[in-house]
Amino acid sequence: MKQHNDVTIKADIPLILPERPVLIAGPTASGKSALALHIAQTQGGLIVNADALQVFDGWRILTARPDDHDLALAEHALYGHVPFDADYSVGHWLRDVAPFLDRPKRPIIVGGTGLNFHALTQGLAEIPPTPPEIREAGNALPLPALLAALDAETKGRIDTRNRMRVQRAWEVLQATGQSLADWQDNTTPPLLPVNASTCITLDAPKDWLNDRIARRFDQMLDQGALDEARAMLPLWNPDHLSSKAIGAPELIAHLQGTLSLPDAREAAIIASRQYAKRQRTWFRARHKDWHHIAADNPDLSATLRFAHSAED
Repeated sequence: MKQHNDVTIKADIPLILPERPVLIAGPTASGKSALALHIAQTQGGLIVNADALQVFDGWRILTARPDDHDLALAEHALYGHVPFDADYSVGHWLRDVAPFLDRPKRPIIVGGTGLNFHALTQGLAEIPPTPPEIREAGNALPLPALLAALDAETKGRIDTRNRMRVQRAWEVLQATGQSLADWQDNTTPPLLPVNASTCITLDAPKDWLNDRIARRFDQMLDQGALDEARAMLPLWNPDHLSSKAIGAPELIAHLQGTLSLPDAREAAIIASRQYAKRQRTWFRARHKDWHHIAADNPDLSATLRFAHSAED
């Protein structure tokens, strides 16, 4: 058996998946990376990152990027390839992922960022870049003010509790005079339609996942997450997209003397659980045509055989 991040997958039961791209989505700590690695080892494939924060360098432990052991077991791409202080959008990710869709080795695209999967399988509007002065003005506004400027259609399409998504919609409106919803209604064709790939969503029960989230953060602390934060402290800027890594603001606050380590740990775990709840809501609403697999099933490979038979 293969043990990875507390998910056990029986490697002696073969996965039988079509020879085409595989997409694996699910909430944080649900075992997506373990499943991707198992498929790559048993049937071949290149693991490609679809997580919005794992693209950045500087926060390897807190974003749960693959460690050296996993990197030695299978080929990985688009992990830690973006400077920690750079901007990086869904459009950037689509341009980065496109070359991997045409390679002989099939991509196994894995992550918890629903917007990346949506853009990949549904298409993405070509929105002009946001001018720096508009970005700065948005940074200075509170979330309610950003939301008040948005139209109802746009609000219905984004996570209104996710400041990064709300501010992006506000910036689009300010920079172009058109709402994000209007831009989205004029999208380019998708790079990889759902019917051209095997799309898997891991469904994770709340209590099961909450326990895993707490244990995983403790594991991150054991692996050196506090040292990682200490190394990033001189470079810390809360406006960097990479600074949205869950646990980063909390551990930085501890190092700055405003939070005890137990309080920082508790705040990070709560933030991660809240994020997982938003992810579950997103996938439940938008992945109705994906194969849904119970993440708490220890024998995911046996369940995956259904995904293949359903497509035949």
